Amino acid sequence: MLLAYQSHTSRPAPFRSAVFPVSSRAMNPTTNIAVRAARQAGNVIMRSFSRLDSLTVSEKDVNDFVSEIDRNAENAILDTIHKAYPGHAILAEESGAHGKDDFQWIIDPLDGTTNYLHGFPQFAISIALTHRGRLESAVVYDPLRDEMFTADRGGGALLNDRRLRVTDQKVLKGALLGTGIPYRDQRYMDAYLGMLKDFTQETAGIRRPGSAALDFAYVAAGRLDGFWELGLSVWDFAAGALLVEEAGGVVSDIAGGSRHLETGNVIAANIRLHGKMVDTIRPHLP
Repeated sequence: MLLAYQSHTSRPAPFRSAVFPVSSRAMNPTTNIAVRAARQAGNVIMRSFSRLDSLTVSEKDVNDFVSEIDRNAENAILDTIHKAYPGHAILAEESGAHGKDDFQWIIDPLDGTTNYLHGFPQFAISIALTHRGRLESAVVYDPLRDEMFTADRGGGALLNDRRLRVTDQKVLKGALLGTGIPYRDQRYMDAYLGMLKDFTQETAGIRRPGSAALDFAYVAAGRLDGFWELGLSVWDFAAGALLVEEAGGVVSDIAGGSRHLETGNVIAANIRLHGKMVDTIRPHLP
């Protein structure tokens, strides 16, 4: 049963953006390297955005495309990281896992490749660092808008130099949610459509822009109240998960547990709305 309606229009305008005054936080050195790597990749990506018709594109899997830009952007990221931390392990979307170390970088050089290849302006670079499996640093960079989302464990989340906070939306009524439609593994489709129907009936709206990394960043920034998706790869949302947590939100698997980095089935929101989302999804779980 829905609780009392909380209107978006009742919120003060500054809160809806959830971006607070300039932060004096000193960025972690590993996050600084991730920012540098993301900007290098952004340069690669934007140089080719005006000549999309000349790119070489192949299909890795059903509805899963890769271009020369994905590979070139990933190489730019790897070069920057290897120069600073040559011993660290890597898990990257295009080149896979290499190296063994307590520190591992998780990289998606172009999250939203299909958007990019169609000239649809919603894509990003996602870089996260884990230490013994725990997220420590995160960067999501939108090169079109020059928006750099960063987070250090225990240090908060920033958009450029301004601190982020998730919204305080407490109920589904009036909430704006983000999602991603399963496109690789169709086993999830029936369950997902049931979730989508229930959320559509209970919320102010659902958005599916096509870049999970930015969806998580938008939850951290208060542009979305919550997000859920099934079947993500860890490089799609590792950085975004730390952004949401450091902006005061909760990230879990769709049952409300802690296996989201393993399963790729994920919910992100503030703590109260997160509980409402788990309750709505629960009847549709296998």
